[in-house]
Amino acid sequence: MTPALLFLPFIVPIGIWVSWSDMKFMKIPNKAVMALFAVWVAVGWLAVPFDQWLWGFALAAIVLAVGFIANALNLLGAGDAKFAAAMAPFFVQGDIRTLLALFAACLLGAFAMHRIVRAIPAFRTRTADWASWTHSKFPMGVALSGMIIFYFVAALLPQA
Repeated sequence: MTPALLFLPFIVPIGIWVSWSDMKFMKIPNKAVMALFAVWVAVGWLAVPFDQWLWGFALAAIVLAVGFIANALNLLGAGDAKFAAAMAPFFVQGDIRTLLALFAACLLGAFAMHRIVRAIPAFRTRTADWASWTHSKFPMGVALSGMIIFYFVAALLPQA
């Protein structure tokens, strides 16, 4: 079984939860962060070689440290930093250039989608209580969730 097939059933619902929560409340729940990290702990050792599974923990710690510094500099929210750290181990086998390109695409796509959807009166009326429509900051959890989901969906696609 490929890592994508092992991870996707868990990652998709967590990603949807994070996106919804970040748009509605402008918060990523700690439970969602812990759930994603628990997937790495419980399933990661089945999906990747054991040494890479262990490196995933180191990668999570590095991303958490960088994320806390970025949060202290007011570059992103604490929830975004924690969620990025919980996501990091899943990319232990990834190419950094591909990951950066995917993040850029997801960030631009999520930003455009957010701005377009909030401008649609029918949708805005049904979700009038969502904090992200009027908040000065962008719900980065949408882009982060998209990144991890698209990464593993792309891994299932046939290679050209």
